[in-house]
Amino acid sequence: MKLQQNIKAFIRPGEQQGYVAECLEISVVTQGETLDEVARNLLEAVSLHLEGEDPAEFGLVANPSLIVTFELQTEYT
Repeated sequence: MKLQQNIKAFIRPGEQQGYVAECLEISVVTQGETLDEVARNLLEAVSLHLEGEDPAEFGLVANPSLIVTFELQTEYT
């Protein structure tokens, strides 16, 4: 089994306000009021999720990178 180098995540606008971030490979979901805040929260949540764990158990290499995709809504006037 080949271990993945990256954890993929996406950030989308929240239903009421702010933003929601969710990882695809691991069970991590977080939120924040701004893009900066949600990005910081995502890094922290992923670090805490993997802390003390063997990344290989999640199919990941040691110290994987985090790749984030943003979903942004356009507004027409």
